[in-house]
Amino acid sequence: MSGDPTTDRTVRAAGCVLWRRAPGGDGIELCLVHRPRYDDYSHPKGKLKRGEDPLAGALREVAEETGHTCLPGVVLPTVRYEVAGRPKEVRYWAAEATDGEFVPNDEVDHLLWLAPGAARARLTHDHDRTLVDALLAARRPV
Repeated sequence: MSGDPTTDRTVRAAGCVLWRRAPGGDGIELCLVHRPRYDDYSHPKGKLKRGEDPLAGALREVAEETGHTCLPGVVLPTVRYEVAGRPKEVRYWAAEATDGEFVPNDEVDHLLWLAPGAARARLTHDHDRTLVDALLAARRPV
């Protein structure tokens, strides 16, 4: 899907809609990160390193931004938008948090675990809200 590497200006990134079982076992909670540089709430994500596999990059970014390891699940929709005049493409996976502890850093200063409705409302960008809907649809029994 990528074009000629000498002319393709697309910024490639990957991330996860990180979730965990809610305390008490009633439903799930989603992890949102706050990035002070942009003053926004989003799903953990970041730019891929040259030649990096997108899923490996998504798991690396989750670990770097949240301090959590996770078990990747279904592929979620790819999000495309423009940043500073350049196209950006972010591939996403649903991922269940398995272990870890958040430590604030320069990139992410705090993290929230919220019920899906509250997470959807707190997210800054509409394209991130569509990922909550996609995760919930994927988790519904068939």
